[in-house]
Formats: sequence, C-alpha cells, structure tokens
Amino acid sequence: MVNDARGTLLEIREQVQSELTSYLALQREYLSSIGSELAPVCDALESFLLEGGKRLRPLFAYAGFSATGVVATAADIRAFTSLELLQACALIHDDLMDRSDTRRGKPAIHRHFENLHQQDAMNGLSDQFGEAAAVLLGDLALVWSDHLLHTSGVANDALLSALSVHDEMRIELMAGQYLDVRESGEKSPSVDRSLRIARYKSGKYTIERPLHLGAALAVTDPAKRKDLTNILSAYGLPLGEAFQLRDDMLGIFGDPSVTGKPAGDDIREGKRTVLMAMTFERADQETRAKLSAALGRADLTANQIEEVRDLITATGAVKVVEDLIDGLLSNALTAANSAEIAPSARELLIELATSAIRRSH
Repeated sequence: MVNDARGTLLEIREQVQSELTSYLALQREYLSSIGSELAPVCDALESFLLEGGKRLRPLFAYAGFSATGVVATAADIRAFTSLELLQACALIHDDLMDRSDTRRGKPAIHRHFENLHQQDAMNGLSDQFGEAAAVLLGDLALVWSDHLLHTSGVANDALLSALSVHDEMRIELMAGQYLDVRESGEKSPSVDRSLRIARYKSGKYTIERPLHLGAALAVTDPAKRKDLTNILSAYGLPLGEAFQLRDDMLGIFGDPSVTGKPAGDDIREGKRTVLMAMTFERADQETRAKLSAALGRADLTANQIEEVRDLITATGAVKVVEDLIDGLLSNALTAANSAEIAPSARELLIELATSAIRRSH
C-alpha cells in the first residue's frame, strides 16, 4: 500500500510540475509583451520554481481532497499547484529578510539580481536593486498564486469554498513571518514563542491549510466536512510543527551538499529556533555567553560553527527536539488512521508524513 501511495504522489508531483511549466510559459509570453527588460524576471522565477522543490503543499492539498473520497480532476491539480507560487513568495521574501546568500545551492533571488546589476554595470546600488527586485518578484509570485487558483477551472462553488481557507492561510503566513522577524529583537529566546512561530510561519501553511484547501475544493458544504476538517487538523498541526522542527535541525546540522545551504547557516543568521531556545534553556551561564557571542555573526568559520554545534548537542537539546519530533509524528499518524478519512487516502497521509519528517533537505 505504501508503495502504491508513493507512486500516486510521484504521479501528482509530475502533474504539478507540468502545470507549473505551462503556467510560467503563459506568464512569460504576457510579460514579454510588456517589455524585453522583464526576461530576467521570467528566467529567475522559472529557475526558482522549476529547478527544485518537493511540491509538498500541492501534495498535501491533494491528500486533503482525496480524504473526502472524491477523485481529483486536472482543474483540481491546477488549483493545488497554485500553492507552489505562494511558497515561492514566502521563500523569496524569507531569504531577503534573513539575508541568506543561497537557496537550493544557487544565489538567493536578491543576490541573483544584485549580481545582474553588477554584471550590467548599471547605475545605483546593486544591493538595493537586488532587494527591490526580490520584494517585487515575491509579490508577483503571490499574485500569480491567486491567478492560477482563480483560473484553474474548478467550479465556482468549489472556488468560493476554497477561498476562505486560502485567505486565512495567507494571513497566518504573514503573521508568522512577522513574529519570526520580531523574535530576532527579543532579549532572550523562548521555547513557547518559537513553537508559535513554527506553527504559523511554516506548519499551518505547509500542511494543515493545504489539507483544508483540498477538502474545501472537494466538499463545498462546511457542515458536511466539519468532522473531516477537525481530523485533518489533528493530523496537520503536529505534523506541521514537526516539519519546522526538522527544518530547524537541518539549518544547523544539515549537509550543505544536500540542503543547498552553507553549513550552520541558521547560526550565522542568528535564527531563534525552538532548538536554540531549548539549548539556552538547558545551558549554563558560560555556554549561554558563548552561544550569544556566536549567534548572528556572518563571519563565523567552519571550525567555529562546529564548536557551536558541539555546545548545542552537549546541552541535550538535540535529543529533546528529536523526541518532540517523534511524538508529534506519532500523533499525526494516529489521526491519519481515523475513520473519517477515506481509506484510499490514509496511506497517502502516512507516506507524506514520514517523507516530510525523515527528509535530509
């Protein structure tokens, strides 16, 4: 059954890739009619969207749709695909806010356009141009996500049903992003605050809301899908938090050749993750002082990053976070086996959960 689920998800992933490719080709044609200067915008977004990405959000939307027992159409797949464009907006802006240099082993969008400015010997400041371009390209991806959903071809009642979830998801994402930005200004880390950020910045828009969006497209009457929606939340919320916790672990301990990010990038960026908050909670005064001195320093060497990793591990925080991930995953898997979920979708949810949490990038 798991192999069947894996094959189904692979097939849907390929369909999402195809829909993205077609949509971006249409947008290139439209933008090219405005001016040739927009070609680099098309090039950058096509590369960003098509050359990488796990397509998790469309896959979770498909699983939420399938949980109702309804069979998805090509129009539904296009609607699910719109979530990849929302994800692009979030990543482009996130990299800008974090001052990240790379994404998936290539220059982040703001760095890419900064480089273009320098290569073309344009007037003005190259870093300012790169930042402005990243804001605009992220906004464009957000507009495109709406446009693809609206023009997906789903029935009007299905579209209206999905829009309330879609709007709430985007509001939660922006709220979580702001909380994440604000956290860097707090005087000390907090496990509770970091967990809340993990839920709203990543967990809900990665898993819970895509599940709800899929279910809303399949069953337009909220009363008829209420019990299923609750079960999908019981599955999606813990899984979403576990997903972000895994992301936090990879941001510090991940292999750069796999993650596409420099080793220990989250340390150099000074990210206030749950792992870091738990580390501070368990560390003695001397260790806290060393960590505080290192966090947010962009010039840390590989050896200094390794020293910080050792300090984190020595506090026992890594084991605590891994145990928390395991517990959250267990809760999600229990919910996936609920009777409210169509039997054909249970293995999809289980396969998605394990692949999302056991990933290495």
